[in-house]
Amino acid sequence: MAKPSKFETLVLTVTQDVVNHPRDLTRHYAERFGISRVAANRYIQKLETEGWIARSGPSTHPVFSPGYKRRAAHLYKLQGLEEHVAWERDFKPYFNLSPNVQNIVNLGFTEMLNNAIDHSAGDSAFVWGSQNEDVFILIISDDGVGIFAKIAAALNLPDMRQALFELSKGKLTTDPSKHTGEGVFFTSRMFDSFEIGANGLQFNHREDSPNDWLHEAKGVFSKGTAVYMQIALKCERNASDVYAQFTNAPEDYDFSKTIVPMKLATFGDEQLVSRSQAKRLIARFDRFKTVILDFDGVQEIGQAFADELFRVYGASHPDVELLPKNMSAQVERMWLRAVS
Repeated sequence: MAKPSKFETLVLTVTQDVVNHPRDLTRHYAERFGISRVAANRYIQKLETEGWIARSGPSTHPVFSPGYKRRAAHLYKLQGLEEHVAWERDFKPYFNLSPNVQNIVNLGFTEMLNNAIDHSAGDSAFVWGSQNEDVFILIISDDGVGIFAKIAAALNLPDMRQALFELSKGKLTTDPSKHTGEGVFFTSRMFDSFEIGANGLQFNHREDSPNDWLHEAKGVFSKGTAVYMQIALKCERNASDVYAQFTNAPEDYDFSKTIVPMKLATFGDEQLVSRSQAKRLIARFDRFKTVILDFDGVQEIGQAFADELFRVYGASHPDVELLPKNMSAQVERMWLRAVS
């Protein structure tokens, strides 16, 4: 791999450099790289042209501030790390976000970094944040065992892809004494785009798409967990709006509602036909008052599957409301047959 150029090295830390050296940036770069002030000023002019730096004040004594492009990155040792301290000290001061977007980024940052601290069994985590004129991107990756392998082992699941499906429901945690299991679920729905890569699998959730995706990524994400989050700077969504979608607020703020993407319940080319598949699907439904079953992308289900899900489970769990949506004509017929 080619060694980064001096300018590329400057870009890696430019936002922090400008915040910490608003009046002596030229001298700072000259001393840091052992170059003349004239050479340092040429780099600063290029950084300004590309949007990393803004200039104000007199030409002889300029004051520099971050431009519309901003970036911060840190490698942390997980032992003893406090996620809120990392956010307040190393990231929050360097970005210009609207209050609602900053609140969402804060939640995503602390939730996902805390997962790495408490669950990854790794030694370190790399956190990278970037802002341009349109979007903010946050990436958190650790060197642990991988989130899907961790869940599959803790819950004795036969397939790591099932761990992802369980994670998509919400209220799943391998350490209930410390976590409610709501972090990934809510964070994935606050950002415009949310991805988790681990153990050769990649999960994608997008605000503008009705479907979640699961991809096999062989040779990628073989170690640790990588979480990618993106949100538009002009996003008007509030964290409270997302919480309200899955609670009965304002009467009840308990996480009582979930949406289950039925497409994720199918592994490979398998079809949803058997009672055992239905039993696998309904695990932990009883933790919710309302379960919305999203059949988008599922064209057919079997009679036994429908009977076990809608009639048998429905009769034995009258307090859990099952609401199917986006049904094909065949799925709707099977549903009506089961509930009748």
